Amino acid sequence: MVLLSRRSLLAASAILAAPALWRPAEARTTTITVASLLGEDKPETLIWRRIAEQVEQALPGRFRFNIVANGALGGEKEVAEATRLGSVQASLSTVSALTGWVPDLQVLDLPFLYRDADHVRRVVTGAVGADLTAKLAAQNFIACSFIDYGARHLLTKEPVTRPDQLAGKRIRVIQSPLHTRLWSAYGAAPVGIPITETYNALSTGVVDAMDLTKSAYAGFKLYEVVPYLTQTGHIRASGVVFFAASFWQGLSDQDRAVLRQAAEAGAQTFNRLIAEDEARSMEVARAHGGQVLAPEVPEAWQAGARTVWQDVAVQVGGMARIETIRSA
Repeated sequence: MVLLSRRSLLAASAILAAPALWRPAEARTTTITVASLLGEDKPETLIWRRIAEQVEQALPGRFRFNIVANGALGGEKEVAEATRLGSVQASLSTVSALTGWVPDLQVLDLPFLYRDADHVRRVVTGAVGADLTAKLAAQNFIACSFIDYGARHLLTKEPVTRPDQLAGKRIRVIQSPLHTRLWSAYGAAPVGIPITETYNALSTGVVDAMDLTKSAYAGFKLYEVVPYLTQTGHIRASGVVFFAASFWQGLSDQDRAVLRQAAEAGAQTFNRLIAEDEARSMEVARAHGGQVLAPEVPEAWQAGARTVWQDVAVQVGGMARIETIRSA
C-alpha cells in the first residue's frame, strides 16, 4: 500500500510538472489561416484583428489567427478555391466572387436595386439572407455574417458620365456573369481579371476602365491609372465573412459559437470602418489627382440595369422576388 501511494504521488507530481501534456485535445491551439486582400490599415484586415482579439478573450490560447494581408494568397476566386480545399480557413469575399458556386447570390448584386446600406441590411438579415447562407453552406462556405463594402462606382481613364460613352471601351469586371451582362448592356467589352492583377492591366492598356468601391479605389492606388471616379453607385457591394466547412466541422459547439459571435461583431465593426475609410480614401485619391464626377442621364443607366434584372431573374427567384426586394 505504501508503494502504491508513492507511485500515485509521483504520477501526480508528473502531471503538475507538465500540465500541457495532459490538456484535452480540444484545448490545443489551432491555427486559422486568414486571407485578406488589402493592407494592415484597411477594414478587410482590421476586422480579423478584431475577431482574433474577441476569440482570444473568450477562449484563451484556443486559436492562433495567421492573417495574411495584401492579397498574398491570391484574389477572391483563388482564396475561395483554397477555402473549399481547406488550405485557407477563413476570409471575406464580395458575393460577386462566390456566384459561380451560389448563383442566387446575384440577387444582392443587381444594379440600381438597393437604395442604401440600410436597404441591403434589411434584406440580408431576413428570409433572403437565411436562404443564401444555407446555399453557401452547401458549397462549403460557412457564412457567419454579411458585410457591406459600400457602393461600386465607375472608374475610367477619361471622363465618362453617360453610359453611351462606354461603347467600345474594355472594362475590367469581376469574373461574374452578372457583371459581364451589366457592362455589355452599355456597349462596353468586359474582361474578367482578378483584382490583384487589375492595376497592371489598366496601366498597360489591357483595359480602359473598371468599377470598384471608394475604399478599394484608394487601397489599390488605382487613382494613378484611372483618375476619374463617376459616382454611379450602381451596385451595393455586399460580402460575407466565412470559414471553410472542412475546418468548421472539426470544431466543438463552443468553438463555433464563439467564432460566429466574434464574426458577427466583426462585421458590424467592418461596416463602420468602411464608411469611415471611404471618406479618408477619397481625400487620398483627390490628393493624388483623382477626380469625382456625377453621372448624367439616370434613366439610361437604369434602362441598362433593368435588362440585367430580366436576364438573371430565373436564377434569383423571379421578377416578383426582385420587385419585393426593391420595395423592402
